[in-house]
Amino acid sequence: MTTGAGELRRPVTAVPPGERGATRITDRVVAKIAAQAAHEALGPLRPDAAPPHATVVVHHGTARVRVHVELAYPCDIGAAGAAVRRRVAERVRALAAMEVPEVAVQVERLHPTAVPGAAHGRTR
Repeated sequence: MTTGAGELRRPVTAVPPGERGATRITDRVVAKIAAQAAHEALGPLRPDAAPPHATVVVHHGTARVRVHVELAYPCDIGAAGAAVRRRVAERVRALAAMEVPEVAVQVERLHPTAVPGAAHGRTR
């Protein structure tokens, strides 16, 4: 190949794997992945519920995640927490290529749902 100045250019060669740079995924990006995964696990939210949010600490290719959620009540809180933990771990592992040894689910608020036929207010 020649350039306008008449110099010869070497063809571009592939860089050996040991000399390539590294991709670093920030805590903030992993937190967004975790929050979206929690939302996917919980399904549609009530209009008055805040969307899930997450905090993450990434260290040497592992991510420790804490997810904050609001749930409708009554519900199986344990099953909802397990579904969130499972979904967050698999999505972070798939999208960020990180191990997730810990996902803590913190229920921030329970939203009571009206049960047909139930008494409203206090009963004695």
